Amino acid sequence: MTMMYQPNPIPAPAQEKGNEPFWEAAKLGKFLIKKCKSCGQTHWYPRELCPFCMSDTEWIEASGKGTIYSLSVMQRGNPNPYCIAYVSLDEGVTMMTQIVDCDLAALKIGQKVKLVFKPTEGDGPPVPMFTPV
Repeated sequence: MTMMYQPNPIPAPAQEKGNEPFWEAAKLGKFLIKKCKSCGQTHWYPRELCPFCMSDTEWIEASGKGTIYSLSVMQRGNPNPYCIAYVSLDEGVTMMTQIVDCDLAALKIGQKVKLVFKPTEGDGPPVPMFTPV
């Protein structure tokens, strides 16, 4: 049985002090992550200080390519099944996201994925999600 992702309305994300560059880039179709200016480590979720060495960070554009690390398809009793997954980006960080625009039953760990932005309600910026390559 083919289970296709059926999008529910996505609420506009909270825009807080410090994450404005991320959402402005998303509006332009760019996906940003943070990189430490001192130790060079990339990390997700973006924050001002590096979680590894507590130094300053900078925004860098990520490729939007990655691999499914783990996944869970939510379908039982749900008229709109969806997939929550951890995706390991080519830049070395792993993020929680949704896998969309695909046959959910065909998804597997180790599968290559690419970034897609999905619109949000109102005037909100698009949110990053992933789809199989």
